Amino acid sequence: MKRIRDYSARELATVALPVALIVAAAFWAAFVFVKPAPPRTLAMSTGGEGGAYHAFAERYQAILARDGIRLELLPSSGAVENLARLTDPAAGVSVAFVQGGIAAAQRAPELVSLGSVYYEPLWVFHRGKQPLDRLGQLEGRRIAIGSEGSGARRLALALLAASGMTDQDVQPFDLGGLAAADALVAGEVDAAFLVAGPEAASVRKLARAPGVRLMSIARADAYTMRLPFLHKLVLPRGAIDIAQDIPADDIVLLAPTANLVANDSLHPALAYLLLLAAREVHGGAGPFHRVGAFPSPRDSDFPLAGEAERFYRSGPPFLQRYLPFWAATLVDRLIVLLLPLFAVAIPLFRVLPALYAWRVRRKVYRWYGELKFIEEGARHRGAEGDASARLARLAEIETEVAGINVPLGFAHEVYTLREHIKLVRELLRGVGGSADRAAA
Repeated sequence: MKRIRDYSARELATVALPVALIVAAAFWAAFVFVKPAPPRTLAMSTGGEGGAYHAFAERYQAILARDGIRLELLPSSGAVENLARLTDPAAGVSVAFVQGGIAAAQRAPELVSLGSVYYEPLWVFHRGKQPLDRLGQLEGRRIAIGSEGSGARRLALALLAASGMTDQDVQPFDLGGLAAADALVAGEVDAAFLVAGPEAASVRKLARAPGVRLMSIARADAYTMRLPFLHKLVLPRGAIDIAQDIPADDIVLLAPTANLVANDSLHPALAYLLLLAAREVHGGAGPFHRVGAFPSPRDSDFPLAGEAERFYRSGPPFLQRYLPFWAATLVDRLIVLLLPLFAVAIPLFRVLPALYAWRVRRKVYRWYGELKFIEEGARHRGAEGDASARLARLAEIETEVAGINVPLGFAHEVYTLREHIKLVRELLRGVGGSADRAAA
């Protein structure tokens, strides 16, 4: 009995080991190709600490913290520096706000867009008794065009160029935000270009400052044709302050969009988390857009990330809709790891019993070929054959078969073979006896 059990175990191991190796190889391949777990810390490059980028980033930070992700905020001089950090692996930045249009001529295949998140209107304030409506009217004047590295500066220079001027045709000052507003109020500059929302302190200060006017761009449609990343917006009369009627007329503004841009170091699960945060932060109505207008897959200098395409088409992944973030990512990874179980392991293990049975039975069935040969020889050649030699070979086969060890479930196969050996022996003896009688 022990010999039979040992034999059965050996046969099973012989069959199961290759199957186990194939399944292990499939699991290893899945493990290699599955994305690692998302990191718990994510670095985001923002603008200045008093600006809109940084304020929005702080809201993202609070939202991601709910799912256990620490969003590290890295203040910067603006969108240009944000873009430079995204393309510099040493900066360690995975995502940033980037103003539309500043990267139109830059090749950065490692960058993708998660979508545009809000309009960034350009405000052109100037001093003077008469209102101006064309940028060309600023020729020769002192203009605060934004700080070095800011998107406002890049946009101001692009608009001046589209108006037929360069920075040589004006007196540029590297001032932005509140610094530019203070300089305009103090008379140190004649005009200021600001890229900010209507709630920004610099905009509200200049909108109420005596002697300062807000330019309504008369040729806005022409600028949007020349610079397709720009949008024409209308600030309604009284939008800043209804009681004081500020502004006193409808104002036409130009605006790029702020875009959420990531590089290839961003984990896909975190991309979905950022998109959900963007929907929560920017999805409401604003001064220039309706509810649900942002985040949007349009108006980006970079191709849309695959995760963003799926998000805008069908929303967040199924698991993230119903499970906490950590649980959704864990289950998602387990599903990928379990694919080999369904694709490889289950079919192989279904074949395993048949393969095992074949290996056991072939120890028995291999003798049937020789039995058939002996039987055919006896039937067709009769006395002409050597019956005694066939009987001797049959005895050898019977001895070999007696030594076959098979599991108890297959013992009947051995007994059936032994019965067939007896039948062939009786046939041989019958043929031999007939030959002897004929000779007599």
